[in-house]
Amino acid sequence: MIEIIEGFPNNIVGIAVTGRVTKKDCYDVLMPAVEESLKRHDNIRLYYELNSRFPGAAWDDLSVGIEYVPPCERVAIVTDVGWIRYTVKALRFLIPGEIQVFATVRASEGRAWIAATPESPAGAEASRRRLPRSRRPRPRTAMRSSRGWRGTG
Repeated sequence: MIEIIEGFPNNIVGIAVTGRVTKKDCYDVLMPAVEESLKRHDNIRLYYELNSRFPGAAWDDLSVGIEYVPPCERVAIVTDVGWIRYTVKALRFLIPGEIQVFATVRASEGRAWIAATPESPAGAEASRRRLPRSRRPRPRTAMRSSRGWRGTG
């Protein structure tokens, strides 16, 4: 079952998923909300709260969600379901725009992130925390060659 979450700005489509999702849910609830938001905005943001272990009744039902991927600036997914978290991480390259996954206890952080502008503290803070740590290059002061050690200056 899909329900629209009210209270977001009109460029954000918020949905809560409980139980099983059918094609009818997608066509009757999700797609009209996305289309309505796209009438007013070129890019939209999607906020999903997934509280179901098996949201789709079958792969045909799930394919409705990927037949047409709207132009998204950001996608926030709130779930504690492990396989959904891993699937999102594995397929994030297919999803246009930024995407973040939040645990259910951090739903308020997810709502703040989806509504934040990239320059705002909430947008910058969430992005900073999720970027992988870069490895610092080791200082190279000497290098070994076949003739022994020599400086790299």
